[in-house]
Amino acid sequence: MPQPPAGPADARPRRLVPGDRVALIAPSGAVAEPGLLAAGTELLRSWGLDVLTLPHVHDTHPDLVHLAGTDAHRAADFHRAWLDPSVAAIICVRGGFGVQRMIDLLDWDALRAAPPKTLVGYSDITVLHEAVHTRLGVPTLYGPMAGIGAFTSDHRTADHLRRTLFHPETTTVIRSDGTAPLVPGRARGTLAGGCVSLLASERGTPTARPSFAGTLLVLEDVNEQPYQLDRILTQLLRSGALDGVAGVVLGSWESCGPPEDVHRVMEDRLAPLGVPVLWNLAFGHGPSALTIPLGVPAVLDATAGTLTLDQPVLSTPNGQ
Repeated sequence: MPQPPAGPADARPRRLVPGDRVALIAPSGAVAEPGLLAAGTELLRSWGLDVLTLPHVHDTHPDLVHLAGTDAHRAADFHRAWLDPSVAAIICVRGGFGVQRMIDLLDWDALRAAPPKTLVGYSDITVLHEAVHTRLGVPTLYGPMAGIGAFTSDHRTADHLRRTLFHPETTTVIRSDGTAPLVPGRARGTLAGGCVSLLASERGTPTARPSFAGTLLVLEDVNEQPYQLDRILTQLLRSGALDGVAGVVLGSWESCGPPEDVHRVMEDRLAPLGVPVLWNLAFGHGPSALTIPLGVPAVLDATAGTLTLDQPVLSTPNGQ
């Protein structure tokens, strides 16, 4: 598997400023609720951003209605957005299913030659985050998407993304109410992860890293019952993916069954790793979702319930 390229000393994309252009793409599922996307687009514009909607965002695959257009068209939109010098950030409109079908159609040499830019999304976008890390070495944001309800209905969700994009120095310490140490302690590592079922299904593919050794692994999911989560985590354990992980941060488990049952599975599967594990940081598919940077060094304090970045995830124009 290709290792993250050495690249420049600072591969961080730059923070946004009013007037910047952001591109909306749909690399996974078809837009289910156009009204939500319209509201999300207007919210981005209210931040002073110029919003570019890529040509195939509103497409539906001619045969497979769960996909936003053909694999080639979805890949083309991502490719165009990343290579367009006028685009400062790429925001996915929703997750669903489909990134795994288009990821190998991308021209990674061409993408690597372009300056880094911010990618925002979660759920199925986990696969794209991992590919951008392994192929480009660029930090990304596991955060809310323009066409989901939480982005327009929950002020904290939108405000945390806005501050991360425009004022990332204000979001270097990430915390939420209701956290608890599943395994107490402190650990340092590079943030990685996302939707746990996608991480498991990526094992053995060209864009999957051999293991998450040295990382602070952030995990969440939706619609996976406790017995399914048990199987998913067991696969990651048996494959060696969790060998050497520095710590684990658990997010929301929306519609995954009783929280106490999910907690038991996490404790059974993850506590034997002997590393700090934080329960219930508010990111992922829940009604309120923090933005979690990926690909940057941080400290997990499971006892205090905090993630602390070494530096802002996005740089200023002069690299600070």
